[in-house]
Amino acid sequence: MEKKNKRKDKGFKRKIRSRLKVRKNFSRPRLCVYRSLKYIYGHIIDNSTGKSLMGISSKDIKPEKQINGKIDISFRAGEALAKKALQKNIGEVVFDRSGYKYHGRVKAFAEGARKGGLKF
Repeated sequence: MEKKNKRKDKGFKRKIRSRLKVRKNFSRPRLCVYRSLKYIYGHIIDNSTGKSLMGISSKDIKPEKQINGKIDISFRAGEALAKKALQKNIGEVVFDRSGYKYHGRVKAFAEGARKGGLKF
């Protein structure tokens, strides 16, 4: 039982450490990522008020023949969020990975957002 608690504590500490770095910057909104087993969600949040400006889910991405797996869907979700953000004149954000390690679907989401035109 103690192993599970240690694992949760490490994840919680990683989440707090990354959030402290992100919240220091009030001039830009933050791009917050949530990863579930099936989907990935991205929200752009105004740091000063704490309100969500826009969001996207991988549920919203229409499947195409060329999509292979969750990583491709995450990449396309990042691109779609970047397009929505650029339409609302949001060009620069701070990336908040919510304590997740920067690899796999989280990395693909961030790269998709960069390719779509957002600057981190």
